[in-house]
Amino acid sequence: MTVFRVWAPEAVRAEADISGHRHPMTAGARPGWWQAEVTAAANGTDYAFRLDGGEPLADPRSPWQPYGINGVSRTYDHSAFAWTDRGWRGGPLHGSVIYELHIGTFTPEGTLDAAIGRLGHLTDLGVDTVELMPVAAFPGEHGWGYDGIHLWAVHEPYGGPDALKRFVDACHARRVAVLLDVVYNHVGIGNRLADFGPYFTDAHVTPWGPAVNLDQPGSDEVRGFLIGNALMWLRDYHLDGLRLDAVHAFEDHRALHILEELAVEVQGLGTLLNRELVLIAESDLNDPRLVSSREAGGFGLAAQWSDDFHHAVHAAITAERQGYYGDFGSMGALVKTLTRVFFHDGNYSSFRGRSHGRPVDLLRIPSFRFLGYLQDHDQVGNRATGDRISSGLSADLVKVGAGLVLAAPFTPMLFMGEEYGEEAPFQFFTDHIEKKVAEATREGRRKEFEAFVEFAGEVPDPQDVATFRRSKLTRVEDPEIAALYLRLFALRRELTGEAEVSYDEGERWIRMRRGDHEIVCNFSEDELRVHCGLREIVLATHQAHADGEVVTLPALAGVVLR
Repeated sequence: MTVFRVWAPEAVRAEADISGHRHPMTAGARPGWWQAEVTAAANGTDYAFRLDGGEPLADPRSPWQPYGINGVSRTYDHSAFAWTDRGWRGGPLHGSVIYELHIGTFTPEGTLDAAIGRLGHLTDLGVDTVELMPVAAFPGEHGWGYDGIHLWAVHEPYGGPDALKRFVDACHARRVAVLLDVVYNHVGIGNRLADFGPYFTDAHVTPWGPAVNLDQPGSDEVRGFLIGNALMWLRDYHLDGLRLDAVHAFEDHRALHILEELAVEVQGLGTLLNRELVLIAESDLNDPRLVSSREAGGFGLAAQWSDDFHHAVHAAITAERQGYYGDFGSMGALVKTLTRVFFHDGNYSSFRGRSHGRPVDLLRIPSFRFLGYLQDHDQVGNRATGDRISSGLSADLVKVGAGLVLAAPFTPMLFMGEEYGEEAPFQFFTDHIEKKVAEATREGRRKEFEAFVEFAGEVPDPQDVATFRRSKLTRVEDPEIAALYLRLFALRRELTGEAEVSYDEGERWIRMRRGDHEIVCNFSEDELRVHCGLREIVLATHQAHADGEVVTLPALAGVVLR
């Protein structure tokens, strides 16, 4: 027997449509809920809901969408999978290296099962944690996944629910933790949640339309829907944590913010399961309260992305100054992010036209609670042509950027392929099945870059399958970059403590001390002599020489001394 439940507070009548047979539903234990007990429904049964005699609708909490986003749902028994990770207790964030990947482009096949075959490469490199871009069911066959429609179901072209469990189980067998990127600030166009209840509200507006209802009438159940979804991924799929997309877009004016409520629930689940579970936020606010303890008035999340550090490194090695890179590029900006995390910590942001952010107290919040990266899906894919940093920059500067990311006191994150100098682009691609949405996406992408003359006629059509295919990894390695990443992975285990940094703006060098090591980087086109307190060179991107307390660096080079 299976009990079917659905929240539809405005419906007068509800039915469970089981393989074409309608079963009347009765009022559930909580207001607005309906339920029906169906004896004949077993694991793998197709079903839908009908409200007030209307068309069949997929379950908002559908665990399986084998026919795509517009098809009916299918029951799924989470207890049927044979896990082998009983002794796994989770991977600690502190000391780990995170590897972000997109299932559809990580392998030629673009499936979770195919990705298992590449795990050996990641463990040989020294990756501790894999972060998957969203896998919740989204329109069409391929896409980034941030327009998910069915948040509780694994995208069927990736392999469906069992495939995600096989992937997580295989990672745990290799002592690799798995994080999943989830999107709770909006739901993709084409979802039918509003047919069931007040999942959205016009009281707030977001870049994606009406806001998810987090604080208006009916929001108790909506918050329960989102928090329940998070717990489901962690409990039923054995995931080790979640990356929360764009939490600055949450419109929640309750006294108990949904992020804090979610953190409390996840902590409780971790205690129950005896596993370490982490929540990592992406935020544009530069607000350390996200990772401050609840006792200190924060939300109690484990970590957050640090775009300021990315911008500081990127601008320093590329000389790009357009858009949000306008305040970056100096050695001073880079040093500030290395020592104080945020560049914008209450000072003026020219990109925003106002002051932005607040300071991080590193006496209370250690640097490892912030993620540092040279590339990520946004910083690559949101460029007009999706070009990676290795495709337009000299290998010399790529090496310096890589060294900074892996030597910095932050938790480093790599974007798939950067560890060997992948040059295939990661472009913005979609597969919307509704023509109006497809055309709006195509036109919106063109307009986004129409002011940039250099990209005239070059912005790829996101709906063209060739855009997706161009974004698949080629795995053509730059042997020098691949070798450097291997050495950096090994070395970073020896680095300890926060960063003590000095620099010269005119000569364009920085010197960073971490424990028993010093990292010296030359961003100029000239050979430089820099005073340092250590003599033994343990790693160099180019031939360098240490003589007494002076290290001589070639142009565009970095060195680590012990």
